[in-house]
Amino acid sequence: MTLREKVAQLVIVPFYGEAPNSRSREYAQFVRLVRETGVGGMVLLNRVPKGVVRRAEPYALAAFTNRMQKLAKIPLIVAGDFERGPSMRVEGATPFPHAMAFGATGDPSTSRYMGEVSAREARALGIQWLLVPVADVNSNPDNPVINIRSFGENPAEVSAHVKAFLEGAHGSAKWPVLTTVKHFPGHGDTAIDTHVSLASAGGDRARLHSVELAPFKVAIANGVDAVMTAHIAVPALDAPDVPATLSAAILTTLLRGELGFKGLVVTDALEMGGVAKGFKSGEAAVRAIEAGADILLMPPDPLAAINAVVAAASQGRITRARIEQSLEKILAAKEKLGLNRQRLVDVESVGDSVGDPEALDRAQAISDHSVTLVRNEGSMLPLPREGVCFAVLQENARSPLGQTVIDELRKRVPQAVTVTVGTATGFDGPETTARFAGCARVVVFSFSTSGALPDPLRRFVAALAETKPVILASLGSPYLLRVFPGVKAYLTTCSNVQPAEISAVRALYGEIDIGGRLPVTIPGYAEYGAGIRLPATRPVP
Repeated sequence: MTLREKVAQLVIVPFYGEAPNSRSREYAQFVRLVRETGVGGMVLLNRVPKGVVRRAEPYALAAFTNRMQKLAKIPLIVAGDFERGPSMRVEGATPFPHAMAFGATGDPSTSRYMGEVSAREARALGIQWLLVPVADVNSNPDNPVINIRSFGENPAEVSAHVKAFLEGAHGSAKWPVLTTVKHFPGHGDTAIDTHVSLASAGGDRARLHSVELAPFKVAIANGVDAVMTAHIAVPALDAPDVPATLSAAILTTLLRGELGFKGLVVTDALEMGGVAKGFKSGEAAVRAIEAGADILLMPPDPLAAINAVVAAASQGRITRARIEQSLEKILAAKEKLGLNRQRLVDVESVGDSVGDPEALDRAQAISDHSVTLVRNEGSMLPLPREGVCFAVLQENARSPLGQTVIDELRKRVPQAVTVTVGTATGFDGPETTARFAGCARVVVFSFSTSGALPDPLRRFVAALAETKPVILASLGSPYLLRVFPGVKAYLTTCSNVQPAEISAVRALYGEIDIGGRLPVTIPGYAEYGAGIRLPATRPVP
């Protein structure tokens, strides 16, 4: 292999799981990157036209990965950011909830099961590398980007779920996958979205080792294949303006040296603002390799990144031995996955491997068990059949979030007043609150994953709570209670996926036992582990 071919193997480029026409410009670009440039792999992303997530169709995805594998001189490693299982990116896959919902169940075996199913579904689709689990300890309630993607705030509990997921994912000889813990050295105590800007994590080295690093240590001890870096500065470890992704003190001295990790180090996406705002594509790539990264994930300009690393190696800034070191790990990983023997998947078998009915039932049960009742003043729950109205908060008029809630409510009370509330609908302020004049109590559904709401929605709920008993159902971040401390009842699913919408309605009507426990503290309102147990009083219809 030439130096350029070796460097290209360190680069992972994005794709969307579609099957573009072979005469299209998009397809020609993939041919250039895969066959001519020889990149090492691809990572599956969602298209998000006008803010609406469009997931890949499974058969098209499998067919496309096969076509790309046929083009590649060296088998591609194909990655998926499957924090909620492959359903996060692929239609029809098993829809698991967010990690914090697993934390709320208090049962790591649920995470083990998600690992098993994720490995099976991913390999059937032609994806061999899971960019999960999230090992961040979400100790900051204002964290806008990790939040419910974390198992919780307790390092021991997060570690237990991380360990269980790895056991599940690694448990099948038939479906071998690579696993990844992220975002090193811990993104849970930050308050900035690193997709936008560089974040900073506080705390001294003692805290880092006891809190942030604890799940990573457990993952390393349990054979995790890769560690993904964070675009965060950690002043206790390096300069306050250096992202961990570009820090030798963090990736080499700490991760490789102190923690003894010998596997693959992969950057978080280099197109993210946490790195891209401070460094050009080529320079960021070079600095990441210098720092100790093996794989460059999604550089904004892959060819510029390859050219820059080749130039740095040719000029002696990076040794060729350093390139060889990373290349050997990547090729060894591909061999471990069996890609040297079989790189293609059986497209016809996809339907029998994705969305298995048993897995769908288990995912719904996990979501049901995660429902956590934090407050129930005046025994607001379970709901009576009469006198209850519903408001579904809508932050994005094009989003499908809330439709399942509405469908489930209509199954139970077809004539109930159910209003979708959002600035795009024109229902805001007094005009909307007046629509609930005849209601004895109102259930408000929110789908915020950050624990915050746009001002119009926040004002609406606050105004409603001044005139009516409000039951707030947070299908997302449990921290939302801080915004509306006056609500009479509060429950959370710690996730906004479709099964969580079903779980929320079941719980409100007393059709399932409510037994979840908060995996985080809601400062000033609820302690870690809080949760009111409420037995079911009605059968599920």
